[in-house]
Amino acid sequence: MDIKRAQQILDSEDMIDVTHNGQPVYIESVDSNASKACIHPISEPTNRQDVPLDSLQEQ
Repeated sequence: MDIKRAQQILDSEDMIDVTHNGQPVYIESVDSNASKACIHPISEPTNRQDVPLDSLQEQ
């Protein structure tokens, strides 16, 4: 996923389906300088992790 699309998803009022390694996730923030996103699995909101943007897939 590119930085622009990740930011659009983050800013959207709609829930847009995104996965990381096949698992549905929520994007909490985007770091454009590092090309990373802070995410958490939909079912585990306390399990935050920073991942490369290119590891995220829009469904």
